[in-house]
This record gives sequence, structure tokens and C-alpha cells, in this order.
Amino acid sequence: MLQDEIKELIEPVIEDMGYILWGCEYLPQGKHSLLRIYIDKDVGIGIEDCQKVSKQVSALLDVEDSISANYSLEISSPGMPRPLFYDWQYKQYVGQEVIIKLSKPVLGSRKYTGTILSIENDKLSLSIAEENHEFLISNIVKANLTV
Repeated sequence: MLQDEIKELIEPVIEDMGYILWGCEYLPQGKHSLLRIYIDKDVGIGIEDCQKVSKQVSALLDVEDSISANYSLEISSPGMPRPLFYDWQYKQYVGQEVIIKLSKPVLGSRKYTGTILSIENDKLSLSIAEENHEFLISNIVKANLTV
């Protein structure tokens, strides 16, 4: 997957700059494709941080030619509602409410809101209306903490 390749390429650069790569998403839409990269650090992210990372990542992506199509690069703080991309992020927010969107429906729905109970063996466990439900991480296309 292109996002995984981009993550592997840019993560060391972002970490060397003192930031955490929170996640990235590539939204292919022809001439209007978008590569959105989320960065974070303990004291928060300002516009200057986004500008610094944008310069470094843009140069790296140009040299590596990772994306052959035209695209716009956007560097952002995860903000709220905070998107979740990786297992460690779900674990960090156990007990918090999350909205997930699935690629394939489960029990007739592709969207669920619930409290994160745990994440184990590629399965996210949520409490939804006082019932526990498990979802395959590979079936989740988008997850955000609720505000």
C-alpha cells in the first residue's frame, strides 16, 4: 500500500526533527490528489512546525519520486477529532469514545460509535450501547476520537 511505503520513507526524517509521525493518508483524485501527513509532539504543533516538516518531506518525496501523479502535500496536527491509524494509538486511548468507518458492513452497518475496550490480535473491541463488539483492524478505513 502506498501509504505504508510513504510512512517508512518519511518517518525517520520526521523523528529526526523531533516530531512523531501520527499518520498519513493518500487520497487519489486525479490532478487533485492529496497526501495528508499528521505530525505531533508533546507540546503541540504550530504552523511553523508544519512548515518545517513540509519543506523536508517535500524535498524527500521529490528525490524519491514516491508518488508519480500530481498531488498536494498537507502537513497537519492530528487535532480533534483525532484520527487513529495504528494499534499503539488505539491502546493509548482505551476508555475513550471513537467513531469507526468500515470497508465492509458488519451487522448491516459500516459506521459505529463506541468506547475503546482493547485491541488485540488485529481486533478492536468496542463497547456499543453496553454490548461488546469486535472489529477487524483491517476492515477499519477511518477512525476518529469523538470530541
